[in-house]
Amino acid sequence: MTSFRRTRTAILEGTKSLISVGGLHKATMIDIADTAQVSRATLYNHFRDKDAVLRALLESEVDELFHQAHSLEAIAWRISSDSALATLRRTDPGALAQMLSSAQDELWPRIRAGLESVLPSVPERELALRWLIGQCLHPLSKEEISSQAALLSR
Repeated sequence: MTSFRRTRTAILEGTKSLISVGGLHKATMIDIADTAQVSRATLYNHFRDKDAVLRALLESEVDELFHQAHSLEAIAWRISSDSALATLRRTDPGALAQMLSSAQDELWPRIRAGLESVLPSVPERELALRWLIGQCLHPLSKEEISSQAALLSR
């Protein structure tokens, strides 16, 4: 991994850690730089502002989700058990709802493409997408995920 990539990864991991602990409003650019153990100049060389860091984090999380989880059940469990999402539900529900409802966002085609490998049928994929969005807002237990994923995968 290159130095650029290591620094970017540290910044994104630091940002997720801050969000997990205190939500979006507690994650300032200064806090992100300190948590990632990079200078503020380095942070600003990688990202122009907090919104750019958050965007990169979302993209990274989506890519990682479909890279590591190869079943609808595994994807759902990662969403339901994510600590940053849990904190956002508690501290920043409006921001979370806004992120999930931006229908024109370029992340949606990436998410649909990731789901395509798990669910080949388009109607099932669209239903599963809505089910997963629901879990971002209201997580399910492992048992609930297992039974509902089995129904959706049929």
